[in-house]
Amino acid sequence: MTEPSIFTRILNGEIPGDFVARTERVFAIRDINPQAPVHVLIIPVTEQYRDVTELAAGDPGLMAEMVAMAKEIAAEHSNGEYRLIFNNGPSAGQSVFHVHAHVLADIEEGKLVGF
Repeated sequence: MTEPSIFTRILNGEIPGDFVARTERVFAIRDINPQAPVHVLIIPVTEQYRDVTELAAGDPGLMAEMVAMAKEIAAEHSNGEYRLIFNNGPSAGQSVFHVHAHVLADIEEGKLVGF
C-alpha cells in the first residue's frame, strides 16, 4: 500500500494548507513556493490519476471541473486571465504524482514563469 500524497494529507488536515476553494471532487490551495503573485494548485480529491494524461483518458469530466475551478479562481483573485500548467513527469517538473494543475496569474509583463 502506498502512502497518501501530500495533497491528500493536506485535504485530510494532517498537514496545513491554505485552501482557496473546495467542491466534492476538486479543491484548490495556494502553492507554498509561488512562482507568480497568484499561484494556486487545483487538485482532484481522488488520487486515482498520477498525471494529466491519465486524468484526461480516465475522467474528462473531472478534468473539466479542474479547468472550471481554475477560471473561477482567476476571476476571483486576478483579472480573469491566467496560465494553467500541468507538469507531466519528473523531467517536466512534476514532483507530486497526484495530478494537479497550477493556476498562475498577475504575471509581470514580459516575465514567463516556468518550473
